Amino acid sequence: MLYRNANIFTGEEGFLVGSFAVEDGRFASIIPGKTDGDGVDLQGATVLPGLIDVHNHGNSGADFSDGDYEGLVTMARFLAQNGVTSFAPASMTLPYDVLAEAFAAGVRLKKEQPKGCSRIVGINMEGPFFSEKKKGAQNADYLRAPDFNAFQALYNGCDGLIRLVDLAPELPGAVEFTRKAKNLCTVSEAHTDAGYDDACAVFDAGATHITHLFNAMPGIHHRKPGVIGAGSERENVVAELICDGFHVHPSAVRLAFRLFPGRICLISDALRCTGMPDGDYPFGGQTLTLKNGEARMPDGAIAGSTATLYQCMCNAVSFGIPVEEAIRSATIIPAREVGCDAILGSVSVGKLADFIVCDEQFQRKAVYMEGELFV
Repeated sequence: MLYRNANIFTGEEGFLVGSFAVEDGRFASIIPGKTDGDGVDLQGATVLPGLIDVHNHGNSGADFSDGDYEGLVTMARFLAQNGVTSFAPASMTLPYDVLAEAFAAGVRLKKEQPKGCSRIVGINMEGPFFSEKKKGAQNADYLRAPDFNAFQALYNGCDGLIRLVDLAPELPGAVEFTRKAKNLCTVSEAHTDAGYDDACAVFDAGATHITHLFNAMPGIHHRKPGVIGAGSERENVVAELICDGFHVHPSAVRLAFRLFPGRICLISDALRCTGMPDGDYPFGGQTLTLKNGEARMPDGAIAGSTATLYQCMCNAVSFGIPVEEAIRSATIIPAREVGCDAILGSVSVGKLADFIVCDEQFQRKAVYMEGELFV
């Protein structure tokens, strides 16, 4: 099928006015300039790659950590409807057997890939290797020191679907864990009170990612640069950013894009209460309260967000981030972080034809997955 006359965001090259063809679920060709003839005339609409959320706990009343397959399907369907065509659901700090059950549901979703649902491209193991001081909304009862054997058992049990594992670099064994785990997936520094030296040691051991920059870590200080300073000076380190307008001030969003040029990975960190009314919701063995779009724990700590990744991308643009940078941070950059950039993340020949048709203000008109319209 030929899709004609669109403003196509191809990826690294930015926008291209032209057409593209889809064959057997993949982008077959990209043709610059105006094209006449058969096919779908998009009449100048904007075309974006399908978005990829690598840090998403839930929505629609469902949470990945529930281990409920039907709930995970509900999550994936909601994401697809909101322009997120691929995702890596994030777990919580919970007992290993509970995590194993959740990961098994992820494996089933990958195998079955229900029609009309976002594609699972990995699992983000967020916890339990975190600092008590910066646990945030994580359950302190289940915090553990980095344990590679336990991690490897979970990794093997889900057929290697874990693509991100998070840890606090100041914990005993963090360096040794990182040296081993980096050979299996991306290692991220997270929920940490680490100073600069501990952060550097784990980056030097192989960590290349920071979980939700600025949140659940010390702020940057001119005498204590910490994780933020250590990560910003390493060109191989990518930093996640929650751009819901609540977790990070717009000025700090702009700062993040300057500290990590070309290395910001937008995430939603969305919770089960995303798309739901105000009220109380279970969260990692605890209870959070949603009120006026803010999700907080009983002690007042910020939990995750209630935004979609698509909203976060649009917010970044409204905060002054160049359009091209915001789109890359929601598409090709997260694709690289979970190792699926060879087939996803840009409108490129040979990649799966996941794309969004929208107007200049990013109001969605249609969402396609492997060339099939499903929204």
